[in-house]
Amino acid sequence: MANDTSRLEFLPTQDLCFDWKNPRLSEYQVIASTPDEEILTILWEAMDVLEIVQSIEASGFFQHEPLIVAKENSKYIVIEGNRRLAAVKVLLNPGYAKEQGWNVPTLSMVEKNHLLNLPVIVINRKDSWRYLGFKHVNGPAKWTGYAKAKYIADIHENYGISLQEIARQIGDRHKTVQRLFRSLMVLRQAEKAKIYNIEDRYNPRFAFSHLYTGLDYEGISSFLGIESKNDEDKTPVPDKKIQELGELCVWMYGSKKAKKPPVIVSQNPHLRHLDIILKSREGLSALRDGLDISTAYEISRPSRAVFEEALLASKRGLTTARAHLTTGYDASEDLLGIVLSIAEIADDIYNEMERKRNSRKKRRITIKRRTTED
Repeated sequence: MANDTSRLEFLPTQDLCFDWKNPRLSEYQVIASTPDEEILTILWEAMDVLEIVQSIEASGFFQHEPLIVAKENSKYIVIEGNRRLAAVKVLLNPGYAKEQGWNVPTLSMVEKNHLLNLPVIVINRKDSWRYLGFKHVNGPAKWTGYAKAKYIADIHENYGISLQEIARQIGDRHKTVQRLFRSLMVLRQAEKAKIYNIEDRYNPRFAFSHLYTGLDYEGISSFLGIESKNDEDKTPVPDKKIQELGELCVWMYGSKKAKKPPVIVSQNPHLRHLDIILKSREGLSALRDGLDISTAYEISRPSRAVFEEALLASKRGLTTARAHLTTGYDASEDLLGIVLSIAEIADDIYNEMERKRNSRKKRRITIKRRTTED
């Protein structure tokens, strides 16, 4: 579509408007009445417009990459290329950039004149969804997870196109479309039930991927009672689990009003830890009592896993100590005492493990003998 030169035309830059419906802007609560200047500021500060400014200064505006424009309510709305439009508007208005404290190069009058009209392809918004979907959902210029989900939902709801067809058209073979849609529907359920609002999140950045990834984990999906196999279900979380959804959102994103930071500081490993916690009654209780995720995770872990991990860690430590024995041991009595304590503990553990193993073996033999006699 972007290379369809037969439909190429040039429009005055001053007539081109930012697209408030752009999925990337939805994370910043942009609405129809948001002024273009405010959108320009968001684009500059959050989406690295400076790199495009520098590219245009060095090489000009690439004519073979026209903006994709839809004419709506007598306005030309740029539905693909908002960052490029922002860069051009900044270069043409260095006074505004200076007011904002933005470091923008000064162009010559000749260079500015080349930017007064930009190459565009004017189309119907509906006709662009396949191209934009491939490019930004499953292609080389990926949006954030939330922007992708918002875009998929808009196409599905506004144009009545099934999620399966959207996935097919954009070359998605991993059910990414369906998973993104489900995550957004879960979030909308929380907002509709007024148990969480993403504007109340503790951190400025919205880590939508926590929810998108977490819903595929057994512990998290079971905690929310998600059982529906319908990809297009708009209420994946049953009513009886709505309060749990509110809890999960606060654990993932925190709350400014309640002054609660999220328990998930980094997705790896905290999301996996949360999944394990939600499978454990004790761990869940600890999290609800306000304990940090590391403590709740340790409480949640099966004794067998903790025991095995401790043994392996001990073995690694002793192997390292053995490798440095010749040069690292200075004949210290204290260190010798530590090794003696380790040997005694290891001996106790071994004896108890052997006792349990033999006891279990005798029990199996007894059961087998009784079965044979019967």
